[in-house]
Amino acid sequence: MKYLIEGGRKLSGTVKISGSKNAVLPILAATIITGKKTVLHNCPRISDVDCTIDILRHLGYEITVDGTTVTVDSSKESTPEVPRELMERLRSSIIFLGAFINRFGYAKLYPPGGCELGKRPIDIHLCVLSEMGVNITEENCRICCHTPKLSGGEYRFSFPSVGATENVMIAALRADGPVILKNPAKEPEIVDLQNFLRAAGADISGAGTDTIRIIPTQEFHDCEYTVCSDRIETATYMAVAAATGSTLTLTNAPLRDITKMTEALEQMGVYVIPKLPDMVTVIAPRQLKPLNMITTMPHPGFPTDAQALLMATLLKAQGSSMIVENIFENRYNHVEELKKMGAAIFVNGNTATINGVPVLHGAEVYAKDLRAGASLVIAALCAEGRSLIHNVHHIERGYENMIEKLQKIGANVQMLTESEQNSESVCLLKDEK
Repeated sequence: MKYLIEGGRKLSGTVKISGSKNAVLPILAATIITGKKTVLHNCPRISDVDCTIDILRHLGYEITVDGTTVTVDSSKESTPEVPRELMERLRSSIIFLGAFINRFGYAKLYPPGGCELGKRPIDIHLCVLSEMGVNITEENCRICCHTPKLSGGEYRFSFPSVGATENVMIAALRADGPVILKNPAKEPEIVDLQNFLRAAGADISGAGTDTIRIIPTQEFHDCEYTVCSDRIETATYMAVAAATGSTLTLTNAPLRDITKMTEALEQMGVYVIPKLPDMVTVIAPRQLKPLNMITTMPHPGFPTDAQALLMATLLKAQGSSMIVENIFENRYNHVEELKKMGAAIFVNGNTATINGVPVLHGAEVYAKDLRAGASLVIAALCAEGRSLIHNVHHIERGYENMIEKLQKIGANVQMLTESEQNSESVCLLKDEK
């Protein structure tokens, strides 16, 4: 499937932000360790959630889905092995490692798939788990982990990796004594995982700070939990408003979790007006100002997931801006696609210089990963003419009902069926000539 977007329209209206992709996936994995019934509300209907549910069903657990509510009954015993084709469908499948070690004491998992953002090594996951007593080997391209017990104690992450922090938090609840984690990731999704585990009966505290304290838990109980809202989807629609010169109101928006994006937009002259704790109105000025420098950092710094979104917005600024990407080495793969639309972007190592342009033109472009795809949508919405975006399966990994949400606020966007794709592509290319 592909997106066809006719740009150049001002948008208006309200967008309801969905549940957080990056929070719900580790929470779904963590339902394994409870052995109980879990009811999760505000789960986004996205392909990554579907993949995670498929893995849980493969394990033999009973899953029901009712709108954005997912119920997981993990009381049945199962074997902690997942087929390669399931593991390779999403990067976040590695979060099952900690859950399997906790419940079963061993795991055999294929390396994960998902977005190609560079090496994204899982060394930090394996290093801390190894220090806790997990024996780790490789067998037929699978990661094999086994431990008779996990040792309590104090452990330090060499880098505040989100995935590694989540894996160790989940696994450590099976340790033989209290566990203290130093230099963990502080992202809001870490806090949400902690809050879910506490709702299920775990004794864990400190998420969002430099130290997480975990008391091993033998017994969990049934629980009902509401997943936090998606801060990166919030940043996306804020960027949509800014780039298209529009006014949009966002509801169910976690404003406290996106302060760096808010600050960047305000420096560009955008008005970000909170109405309620979870509602904000974004009003774009007639002309965006450039930014001196934005550097991606672990939370509470500027999020790497919002880098491509901001870059697309800066194309409409009057002047030059600079972005330094410090998290992933391949996170500029949207640049060449944006250039097809007339962008003036120059990359030197991990630094990108973005020169605002008077006009972007519609083009046929390819999404290389989730956030790169979102940046192409933003650029297409403010470009003159039509854009055809390929590989939208990347976008649908993390955005619930993006086409419907954009249509509701006045965007001329549509999903093309197989029979429509070739004819629209030919027409677009003819128009370019």
